[in-house]
Amino acid sequence: MFSHVFVGVSDFDRGLAFYNPLMEALGIQARFCDRSRPWAGWQSNPGPRPLFLIGKPYDSLAPEPGNGNMVAFLAETRAAVDQAFSIALAHGGTSEGLPGLRPEYHENYYGAYFRDPDGNKLCVACHSPLS
Repeated sequence: MFSHVFVGVSDFDRGLAFYNPLMEALGIQARFCDRSRPWAGWQSNPGPRPLFLIGKPYDSLAPEPGNGNMVAFLAETRAAVDQAFSIALAHGGTSEGLPGLRPEYHENYYGAYFRDPDGNKLCVACHSPLS
């Protein structure tokens, strides 16, 4: 369905310091990192798409998080959701909702919500029962 998702960051090194450990915790493989541009990407498994990308906005203006925009990453287990949330907060993220069941979405939805250092809203969710 998706080719890629791009999230703008104001400080590329800070963005990498946030997203590298988060992607690693979720088992999402790095595809490239080009500091001269600057941008970096991670790919789905099996790859090569969709990609998740971070970088300076193409128009060179400051990135602005949108109201109602959110990127949600899939986790295989609830423990992975918990771990990703902890890693996000340890690397400059802020909480938007502790890990837990969200039965209003469906009975097995277990998710956590947070913002990256630039204010982009993210989610990590597991849809498996008791994993």
